Amino acid sequence: MNEHNKTRNRIKKVMAVVAAVAMLTASLSLSGCGSARTVYDSNALVYGSGDYTAINPALYEHGEINLLLFAGLTAHDGENNVVPGLAETWNFDENTNTYSFTLREGLTFHDGDDLTAEDVKFTIDAIKDPANGSENASNFEDVKEVKVIDDTHIDIVLTAPNVAMPDYLTIGVLPKHILEGEDMTTSDFNQNPIGAGPYKLTSWDMGQAIVLEKFDDYYQGSPNIDTVVFKIVEDTDARALQLESGELNFAQITPKAEKTLEGKEGFSVYSMTTSDYRGIMYNFNSEFFKKNRKLPSILSYAINREAIVDSVLLGHGQAAYSPLQAGPYNNENIEKYAYDPAKAQALLEAEDWAKNDDGIYEKDGQTLSFTINCAQGDQVRIDMANICAQNLNDMGADVEVEIPAEVDWAGQDAYLIGWGSPFDPDDHTYKVFGTDKGANYNGYSNGEVDKLLTEARQTEDDASRKILYAKFQEELAKDPAYTFITYIDAIYAGASNIKGITEDTVLGHHGVGIFWNIHQWTITE
Repeated sequence: MNEHNKTRNRIKKVMAVVAAVAMLTASLSLSGCGSARTVYDSNALVYGSGDYTAINPALYEHGEINLLLFAGLTAHDGENNVVPGLAETWNFDENTNTYSFTLREGLTFHDGDDLTAEDVKFTIDAIKDPANGSENASNFEDVKEVKVIDDTHIDIVLTAPNVAMPDYLTIGVLPKHILEGEDMTTSDFNQNPIGAGPYKLTSWDMGQAIVLEKFDDYYQGSPNIDTVVFKIVEDTDARALQLESGELNFAQITPKAEKTLEGKEGFSVYSMTTSDYRGIMYNFNSEFFKKNRKLPSILSYAINREAIVDSVLLGHGQAAYSPLQAGPYNNENIEKYAYDPAKAQALLEAEDWAKNDDGIYEKDGQTLSFTINCAQGDQVRIDMANICAQNLNDMGADVEVEIPAEVDWAGQDAYLIGWGSPFDPDDHTYKVFGTDKGANYNGYSNGEVDKLLTEARQTEDDASRKILYAKFQEELAKDPAYTFITYIDAIYAGASNIKGITEDTVLGHHGVGIFWNIHQWTITE
């Protein structure tokens, strides 16, 4: 870095500190009634968020906040197409399986340091490093080498074609100058993230709120909204109450809460289509499901999906049968496991399960008994799990629902899981259902599934890919990893003076994508 840039960056850092102090002084105050309620500036978006303990897109995929703090080589637009991000152009050489990217000039991180091709290489290498245990490692396992040509040019060489690579390069670029030499899994960076997205972190009160300030040097221009607050409200029912009280002005809410806010003066409600599904994930690492591998396909007939759509989602969703159901690669001609408890019982009895004196199926001295775990605070998942448990108990199983403080992926019987991506079909399939991949949390392994998913990510011809993904769905239906339950709509509510939300954008898991154009949003007077 030359002396001019160093001086410029020192000035920027000083100005950033002054601006942060001024922003916090102006926008945070205590109410006159002596309560501890925080009051924010009128040009602040106060969003009801789930909790975070670490923010680092190279390690953890989940979280809407990533789109605010970080920027990738590529980006997604409102129709989920891949568009230029930090890179203004790129091309792919089929002969060498190489993507060549040209970065924009003058890119900087939130701390004022230059963002260059070295940071891109550092990020991809960190994702691939097994010591970091990245959830996203499977997305980049085809990367053979990352070559830095100069500050604005970089080549990413693959061992084999991966059609989804431009989608995966939307992942946020990390600052090498901060993280180099650190243990990324324990680094303080995860609680003090610095990226190049439209907003930068100014404070983080753990379990309470994460305060972000607009980044004036964002490559798409300074955002219109000055401050974004991720106010931690884990309980999804409580978010609607805080919207009504004015403690929040934007949040994702439950279908039941939507009924109370729809049509209410001062509020706008958005019911948005998603690729986000829910299912019972069976843990094949547990002795019970390892021994009884056929149970997932049998038990799937006992779940009344339409009743769940009606009673839990209040019609805001649809019955699920495939992880690719919401997109153009769906195969409708597979076993959908329509509700048929009598068939489930017949299949159990064909496998030598018989009811004991308590009416519970038993085999070889072992009862058909297990627990479905749920995450805390997500009332929709909890309600779904309880109905599933009731369906299974009515059929002759002994199933309970538990809400542990922490998820024990290896030690639990089953979990009410959620996944789903509106992007390339490789996303949330290869890494979720592939043997030993980064987001395969239940020990699922099927050689034919592995083969089909590998071939599909390496096949550029779309018609051929559709055939491969159709076969993948057939195989997964024969040997299910999950009981698919429902797809859910994402319901957002907010103050009616918030403008810029694209209602037709198909969202991903946890509503990811809602903030794709946050820099363009406005809060009108």
